[in-house]
Amino acid sequence: QVQLVESGGGLVQAGGSLRLSCAASGRTFSDYTLAWFRQAPGKEREFVAVITWNGGRTYYADSVKGRFTISRDNNQNTGYLQMNSLKFEDTAVYYCAANFKSWGPTGKESYDYWGQGTQVTVSS
Repeated sequence: QVQLVESGGGLVQAGGSLRLSCAASGRTFSDYTLAWFRQAPGKEREFVAVITWNGGRTYYADSVKGRFTISRDNNQNTGYLQMNSLKFEDTAVYYCAANFKSWGPTGKESYDYWGQGTQVTVSS
């Protein structure tokens, strides 16, 4: 089992920045690909970004490309999502998810472990 705990959400004005963290425990963090998803009220959970278990590949949804950066610190067992130039439409609950040594799928069904989510609210 892998336990994931997100933090860093909050209320920010449009154009501002936030950095989300995803703290992992339970298994060897460096063996797990890490992804971020988000879910706005009344909408499906959607892919945001992914970083492979070895950090060799990152991939972003078109809606966040150039504004968000995913990273990981395997020594600290923590993943990050740096979010800049936030927009009102980025408002959602953000979830981190993990699966074992995958090459970064974007479908939520591919991930075995999920955090509880952290709320990000962007005011316009």
